[in-house]
Amino acid sequence: MTKTILITGATDGLGLATAKSLAGEGHTVLLHGRNGEKLAAAAKEIGGSPRTYQADLSDLDEVEALAAEVRKQHDRLDVLINNAGVYKTKAPLTATGLDVRFVVNTLAPYLLTQRLLPIIPADGRVVNLSSAAQAPVNADALRGRVTLDDMAAYAQSKLGIAAWTRELARKHPDGPVIVSVNPGSLLATKMVREGFGVSGNDLSIGADILRRAALSQGFADASGKYFDNDSGSFARPHPAAFDARHNQAMMSAIAELTGIDVNAAVRGSRADDLKPV
Repeated sequence: MTKTILITGATDGLGLATAKSLAGEGHTVLLHGRNGEKLAAAAKEIGGSPRTYQADLSDLDEVEALAAEVRKQHDRLDVLINNAGVYKTKAPLTATGLDVRFVVNTLAPYLLTQRLLPIIPADGRVVNLSSAAQAPVNADALRGRVTLDDMAAYAQSKLGIAAWTRELARKHPDGPVIVSVNPGSLLATKMVREGFGVSGNDLSIGADILRRAALSQGFADASGKYFDNDSGSFARPHPAAFDARHNQAMMSAIAELTGIDVNAAVRGSRADDLKPV
């Protein structure tokens, strides 16, 4: 059965490779990107006239608009792949004074997911891109009150998405599956080339695991879990993801900044705790 799948950051690198793979299997792929010309080029490369959505994920108002447009155009979204990410940038602060790594890597996917949950069926999936680089989230840094260097901001933002994956999955025990994935370290993306000065590993490594996370039976019971593609298995994220005090502080900051609490749009009547893997 073909699926409707939205991929953020789909104009190059891992997002584009994943989109091409899924479109090649006949799925309806919705492409998100920040640049209109790159979106058009990606759509042309994929073929089949995929629907495109332009938004700057460092601006939460644009994230809201993106979600509203997707919901306007589609009454069902089977899979959301929150792929877009930022590491090094010449403009590390947004117009509102927040670190762009936290906004794009942690806050935007949270807000987009919450806004799209009403059209994601119980048997649907949300795939969140984390990383092997993880560090406990400083809630004041998340709020823009503390300045971090590139790696600290990136590592904290990537634990942030893995941690809220667990928290949101707990609130939706009846689905959809919400899972975080490290697609593989140092893949051949623009982020890796600019951030680390290396060409990187084969993108198909990451595209394959994102496809599996989105569609395969092996992820059907993986809600709240973290898959580490470096080891090729489900694993434990940084221990801070299991720290209730850490997560409470982080989720309070996320709710404050996005205007949407983790308890919003809860499907089930009961939120069972997820056991650590």
